[in-house]
Amino acid sequence: MTTTPEIVNRKRSHFDLCAHQDVEFRHKTTLFEDVELVHQPLTETLLDEIDLSVTVLGRRLSYPVVITGMTGGTPEAGRFNREVAALACRLGIGFGVGSQRVMLAHPEVRETFQVRDVAPEVLLLGNIGIAQAREMSTREVQQLADDIQADALCVHLNTAMEIIQEQGDHDFRGSLAAIRRLVDELPVEIIVKETGCGFARETGARLAEAGVRWIDVSGAGGTSWVGVETLRNNALRHLGEAFWDWGIPTAASVCELRSLGLNLIASGGMRTGMQAAKALALGARAVGVALPVLRAYVEGGVEGVEIFIRALCSELRAALMLCGCARVEDLTPDRAVIGGRLLEWVKQRGLIVESHKLQVVR
Repeated sequence: MTTTPEIVNRKRSHFDLCAHQDVEFRHKTTLFEDVELVHQPLTETLLDEIDLSVTVLGRRLSYPVVITGMTGGTPEAGRFNREVAALACRLGIGFGVGSQRVMLAHPEVRETFQVRDVAPEVLLLGNIGIAQAREMSTREVQQLADDIQADALCVHLNTAMEIIQEQGDHDFRGSLAAIRRLVDELPVEIIVKETGCGFARETGARLAEAGVRWIDVSGAGGTSWVGVETLRNNALRHLGEAFWDWGIPTAASVCELRSLGLNLIASGGMRTGMQAAKALALGARAVGVALPVLRAYVEGGVEGVEIFIRALCSELRAALMLCGCARVEDLTPDRAVIGGRLLEWVKQRGLIVESHKLQVVR
């Protein structure tokens, strides 16, 4: 009888926990509730002609939406990846696979990440953790992208998630040097992404200096991967409970990074088209969705995912019209007003919204 590898069991456990358990932040929110879009009652637009297309990583998408990486490594995950990637291709949005780490030790699961045959035109994002990428040669990292014919590779930062695992990666020395090497040597674009804890300006500045051009903020307020790992493994539950709500809210993460000239994907708790509009107004180029896609799939198959995506985009289109915008590029920071806890965050961190950009107060 063949024993299922532990890492494959972990993948299956992650999928099941996210699909059926309460894995979201308990008290912390995205802070998008503290963003108000400015209504423009006199508009010269036709709703159906509002242009939601954007260019992401050199590819023109029909909507500013990326289904960010969630899973792979099991037959169930492979079926999810293929069906949802095919839908993303048809809708003209981006799609990312989950961490390809399992492929390193178990190449036989490679096919659960391979979707290009059913999604030939989709913007496809690969995925590997920084702890693994740091130990790999550039050629080995490139092979991960080549194996799935990815257009770009996400390198994810998951310190909080790992340190509450008993057998997790606890040594992240050399991470920045590894990112700089990959940016310099890989032929595909690198997207540095968090895993639910968001980004501070200081980290963004170091990455920008290293040549990174794209960041997926993956802020706090959505899925808590510390929470997922806490539910999966009780060994370090005291740490998991303490850090369940750790991180920088998604709206604050966008504000933190907007002044650095980076291309931002706003993910982490994105559930509605209104939230998407607010993220774009704050400075994101696109938004990322994950957990609601997974749950829509579990509840209603790929048709359920399509209903969710179309509803989100319909709400986004209406928000653009009510803001007096004819295209996504028109939704600039002067179309939004921030208040409450987000305004306090911006003030204490030395950020202001001025004109069409966030600037550091000197």
